[in-house]
Amino acid sequence: MSAKNVLGGPLAPCSQDPVTGFFRDGCCNTSSEDYGSHTICAQMTDAFLAFSKSRGNDLSTPNPEYRFPGLKAGDRWCLCAARWREAAEAGLAPPVILESTHERALEVVALADLEYHALQTA
Repeated sequence: MSAKNVLGGPLAPCSQDPVTGFFRDGCCNTSSEDYGSHTICAQMTDAFLAFSKSRGNDLSTPNPEYRFPGLKAGDRWCLCAARWREAAEAGLAPPVILESTHERALEVVALADLEYHALQTA
């Protein structure tokens, strides 16, 4: 059975450049080993990256030993659902790509909140 997104359709890729996901497969796939629930595909903003760094998770500094290039505004990344929710509560949630957000994110975040922050595509 293939993974589903929060809209009930097939899970679309989030990013191949940089390669994201708990499994580094470009998708926000998850499993029982993914304790952080890296299930929300979001487009990074400077405000969110600063917020995450202030919470002890520096996503902007490269970490080559883990093949992590460091993120910048505009990059898409599979975020931990709880961290995204924390940012939303602080008014700093980055925009969400619903088609690429795994349905398990709904265990932590309401669909209405994700829809409110959905990336608006022309």
